[in-house]
Amino acid sequence: MTDAKTPAHDHTGQNLLIVDDDQPWLTRLSRAMETRGYVVHSADSVASGIAMGKSVKPAFAVVDMRLEDGNGLDVVESLQADNPEARIIMLTGYGNIATAVEAVKRGAVDYLAKPADADEIHAALIAEPEGRAAPPENPMSADRVRWEHIQRVFELCDRNVSETARRLNMHRRTLQRILAKRAPR
Repeated sequence: MTDAKTPAHDHTGQNLLIVDDDQPWLTRLSRAMETRGYVVHSADSVASGIAMGKSVKPAFAVVDMRLEDGNGLDVVESLQADNPEARIIMLTGYGNIATAVEAVKRGAVDYLAKPADADEIHAALIAEPEGRAAPPENPMSADRVRWEHIQRVFELCDRNVSETARRLNMHRRTLQRILAKRAPR
C-alpha cells in the first residue's frame, strides 16, 4: 500500500546497472543515483554490461548507445531477455529517431539524449509504465527534424555517404557538410 508521499514504484535498495564508457560521467551518475537510494552497479563496455546484467539481474538500467566495443542496444536486448520486468533507459549523445525506436523495440522504456541529468534519469526510471510521456519542454525545430531524418537514412544506408546522398537526392558534399556539423537545437 502506498501513501501520498510514497511513489508507486519504490526503488529504494533496488539494483541499478549503468553502462557507459565515459568514466567521469559514469562515476558522477553512479554517485548521484546512490544518493537517490539505488544499489548501483556499473560497467564500461557491452561485454561487461551483459555479464553484469546476468549476474546482478537489475530492476533498473541506464545504457549508453555507443560504447567502445559495440552498441548498447545489445546490452538492452540481453537485459530484457534475462529480466523482462527491468526498466531500461537508453542514453546517447547521438540521438535520432531511428535509434530511439529500435531501443524501445528491444526493451527500453525511454530514450534520453545526453547530457541528461540524474533527475531526468531518475524520473524516467520510476515513471508509471501506463502513463503518457509529458510533452517536451522544447520540441524539435524544423531544422532538427530535417537533421534527424538525414541521420535516420544515413544509419539505414549503413553510414554510406554516397548511398545516403543518392536516396535523399542530395549532393554528396552537401551531405558531408551536414553530417560534419552538430545537431541543430
